[in-house]
Amino acid sequence: IALAVLIPLSNPLYVVNHGETGPIRCNRCKAYMCPYMQFIDGGRRYQCGFCNCVNEVPVFFFQHLDHMGRRVDFYERPELSLGSYEFVATLDYCKNNKPPNPPGYIFMIDVSYNNIKSGLVKLICNELKTLLEKLPREEGAESSPVKVGFVTYNKVLHFYNVKSALAQPQMMVVSDTAEMFVPLLDGFLVNYQDSRAVIYNLLDQIPDMFADTNESETVFAPVIQAGVEAFKAAECSGKLFIFHSSMPTAEAPGKLKNRDDKKLVNTEKEKTLFQPQKGVYEQLSKDCVAQGCCVDLFIFPSQYVDLATMADVPSHTGGSIYKYNNFQVQHSHFLRDLRKDVQKSVGFDAIMRVRTSTGFRATDFFGAVHMNNTTDIEMAAVDCDKAVTVELKHDDTLSEETGAHMQCALLYTTLSGQRRLRIHNLSLNCSSQLLELYKSCETDSLVNFFAKSAYRAILNQPLKNVREILVNQTAHMLACYRKNCASPSAASQLILPDAMKVFPVYMNSLMKTAPLLGSTELSTDDRAHQRLSVTAMGVEDTQLLLYPRLIPLHNTDVSSEALPAPVRCSEERLTDSGMFLLENGHSMFLWLGQGCPPDLIQSIFNLPSLAHLQGHMCALPELDNPLSKKVRSIISGLLDKRPNSMKFQIVRQKDKPEMLFRQFLVEDKGLHGSSSYMDFLCYVHREIRQLLT
Repeated sequence: IALAVLIPLSNPLYVVNHGETGPIRCNRCKAYMCPYMQFIDGGRRYQCGFCNCVNEVPVFFFQHLDHMGRRVDFYERPELSLGSYEFVATLDYCKNNKPPNPPGYIFMIDVSYNNIKSGLVKLICNELKTLLEKLPREEGAESSPVKVGFVTYNKVLHFYNVKSALAQPQMMVVSDTAEMFVPLLDGFLVNYQDSRAVIYNLLDQIPDMFADTNESETVFAPVIQAGVEAFKAAECSGKLFIFHSSMPTAEAPGKLKNRDDKKLVNTEKEKTLFQPQKGVYEQLSKDCVAQGCCVDLFIFPSQYVDLATMADVPSHTGGSIYKYNNFQVQHSHFLRDLRKDVQKSVGFDAIMRVRTSTGFRATDFFGAVHMNNTTDIEMAAVDCDKAVTVELKHDDTLSEETGAHMQCALLYTTLSGQRRLRIHNLSLNCSSQLLELYKSCETDSLVNFFAKSAYRAILNQPLKNVREILVNQTAHMLACYRKNCASPSAASQLILPDAMKVFPVYMNSLMKTAPLLGSTELSTDDRAHQRLSVTAMGVEDTQLLLYPRLIPLHNTDVSSEALPAPVRCSEERLTDSGMFLLENGHSMFLWLGQGCPPDLIQSIFNLPSLAHLQGHMCALPELDNPLSKKVRSIISGLLDKRPNSMKFQIVRQKDKPEMLFRQFLVEDKGLHGSSSYMDFLCYVHREIRQLLT
């Protein structure tokens, strides 16, 4: 993950500044100075650890070597002794060779009939009044450098002049959506602190201005286009926060029609349901990336909206897609998502490259990224919740002595408009022994890679093939271990390497996810949404999504700081008298057994028994007793920790909503004919035996 949040307590990344000359790089392969460079010739030259080219050491960087051949200043220079650090980039690394301007955030609100009626517009406007006080800022800075702008739209766009000198905001309407332009330059993107009073007035007025609207048609592509044009005019990069609720059917570029067809499920043509419509949106993605314009989409659908197409731009610009089906104002998880999204630290206008030593190379990249060529990974923005998964191909002999070196370099703009290079270096041991390889296998990363590659494959192949490939690859890996590494034993025994004991359970779980299940009961948009979300996920998040945490809360030790130990995700682990919390990073359930003791229900809900519980609670009441405090603190701790704010649901054993909860018990048989973990294990075992005979 290129822009990971630093774990509290660890030192902040060192920033290396070489002034006018900029970072020191290898002349041949352009790798950045790092611990793998070997200094020779009394310190006057160095040999690159990636391509072996011998380079001159610049005069200002010269230092004598000690008796070990190491530079005397080894520990004083982060770029010689650390795995991760940053370089200050020079103007050569900036657009048009001039320093970047601070970024802009534009809030674009769909004010069509549905959104006014549901109370969503009012909710957003009220929230922004307090949220804009908390725009992200640099460590130690007084205020945020981020400029803000506002647009409302239905089938036309309304831009607002919120210049600090005005007493009232001014609205300008652009109704020609085919030729999108920004009708004002001065006063559209402003400093929030300066224009606070005008912005407050605007946020008060928007819900009233459109209160009597009957307009239910919307546009979408021109809204993104307007954002790009605004950033172009202001010569900055930034982020669009778009709040939208229906399929864009008004006459305009990017108009969509309903193409949801359940008859395609389980056929050769099912892949078309996941493919975005070509044309306008494809071009928009390129324009966005070129301008450093990231799109975050908050969508509130009540029916099919062709998310595969609508989310195409966010998923290529480092953006996020948040989806709230049949939204109701009292559900607070949307506001939690919005707060996290606006406040998190971001880098803009980013480009990343992965360099390797000889013998292997980076061949494929998975993430919310745009690839203009085969090596440069471009992201309009990059944040702490997005990860890029890189596939490396072994194409020549690797040296067991020197190992394999990798360097990931991310060039980006900080919030305050400074161009930086973040460098991550990694060196791995090489071995000719298969057993060594299986011993140190990184199962969680493997699973993340398989999920992303399977989700990409369904764009081009029938689901049936993709599922078969997943089973075959699982069987092949385990058969290879059995044949070459395991001690001889009866063929009827299934033998798994220690580091891969849980690999089959995750692979089975992956095959039960909505995108890979050919079921007509699943919503096409939900499947598309999950496919795109996983593409940008880090290892920890895919792990949790594929194997949720099931935490027993009924015998929680209220005096302990620790979380109760999770149990296996299977119905067998639930007890009639128990209370369990299940979370997978996107959904959270509190499951209550039929025999829950009344005093437990009293402590948590302030109700005499389970029968009194209303089904639609979306939060626990704040009660003044140790158990209630402990359970609420566990829940809020998990909500804070995850990138997405999970929707919280309370389910009682044997109630109808329990069906939804059960599909998260991934070791059991699934709703849509998917196999249990035990059945899958037996099936894989049969495949392994066939491969070995």
